[in-house]
Amino acid sequence: MNKQSNTYIIVYSIILVVVVAVVLAFTSLSLAEKQQANVEIEKMSDILGSVGLYNPEAPAATENKEAFIKEQYQKYIVESFLVDAQGEKVNVPDPAAAAFSVLNNLKAEFAKPVDSRQLPVFISKNDQGVVNYILPVYGAGLWGPIWGYIAMNEDLNTIDGAVFGHKGETPGLGAEIATPPFENQFVGKTIFDGAQFVGIEVLKGAGSSKGNNHAVDAITGGTITSRAVQAMLMDCLKDFEPYILKQRAALAK
Repeated sequence: MNKQSNTYIIVYSIILVVVVAVVLAFTSLSLAEKQQANVEIEKMSDILGSVGLYNPEAPAATENKEAFIKEQYQKYIVESFLVDAQGEKVNVPDPAAAAFSVLNNLKAEFAKPVDSRQLPVFISKNDQGVVNYILPVYGAGLWGPIWGYIAMNEDLNTIDGAVFGHKGETPGLGAEIATPPFENQFVGKTIFDGAQFVGIEVLKGAGSSKGNNHAVDAITGGTITSRAVQAMLMDCLKDFEPYILKQRAALAK
């Protein structure tokens, strides 16, 4: 094999390596973008689900889930923005984009000092004109992160809906926080006792919360995860208290 042939082989090999690298990089980027898009669609569906505005069994949802969720989100989420530690709206050029950007990395935002946090608020309005304030929450479960969306009534005290999720809780035990029997307990509960913020207790034992407007029953066999939900709600909803109080004062006027 002559010197010229060796040169051709080397050049061809280099070109092949570059082409393969470009293809792999493009594929990786495409997958990452698709995964991020799927995460955002899931968040939209959970936000809508917290106020009963997403039905996965709807014909349009089964035909094209992504398009259906985006359409419902655009229709029913009438405003979204960030609030600071003083309960004021954060002034940014695109409040909705800023709110969703923080939602995509809520763990990092709640890890900041309280005074530095900027938290997203989503406001929905259904076909009957009912307004809800949807507040995202984030915490640590037994085996990994847990999160949720709490839909507050316009009185900003009564819970109208709740959706929870988790990354690694035990099936049949802690994972039950993400099921209707647990989530539906929150409907009608209140987070204030008079003027005092009390959150929602998660009490061990079936029927333990009966007659308690600030409590729900824990998951049987999922005590640690249930306590984690209680701590998550107390810590995260407390951060929204300045905004809630200002809104309640404005509504009272």
